[in-house]
Amino acid sequence: MPKDSSRETHFPAIEKRYGEKMAYWFKVMAKLEGKKYPEQVAHLKENYGFSQAHANALVMYSRGSESSKRFNTPTDFYKSVTPEQAKTIRAIFKAITSKYPQLELVIAWNQPMVKLDKHYIFGVSAASKHIAIAPWDYEVFKEFAPQFKEGKALKKIIQLPNDWDVDAKLLQMMIKASLANLK
Repeated sequence: MPKDSSRETHFPAIEKRYGEKMAYWFKVMAKLEGKKYPEQVAHLKENYGFSQAHANALVMYSRGSESSKRFNTPTDFYKSVTPEQAKTIRAIFKAITSKYPQLELVIAWNQPMVKLDKHYIFGVSAASKHIAIAPWDYEVFKEFAPQFKEGKALKKIIQLPNDWDVDAKLLQMMIKASLANLK
């Protein structure tokens, strides 16, 4: 994840790639004011050849979002989910970090994750009807996903109920396998 999550970091590349100063692109966006996000992005992509990343940066900046970073800390993230989800997610990370204190709990891609040095190991996200857990090692995912009886395994995540009764031993075995695969 880039260290500087400000949308303005894309501006030099936008100017170079699309041949106009940002003042020009802000005028284009002013004409699109009031349109929905998908329409604005599609306009930039179809009429000017913008990439998705550049279109998103310009549209979101024009809408007042100067940074893609929503949370600075796990505590900030917990405030954005329901109390039930926050309780479950905290318990998940407590189960992991109590056994593996060398892992660092961080926010990356606007989700809480644990990592060891530069290696992401495991992350959690939240949707309205479930939480999702994801080991970063796909082999570990394939091995352990069937063991989450209350869960639903998708491509790379396991959906669990918001009130999941955290299985600390299963999570710890998953993390142990992920760490072993780093070596």
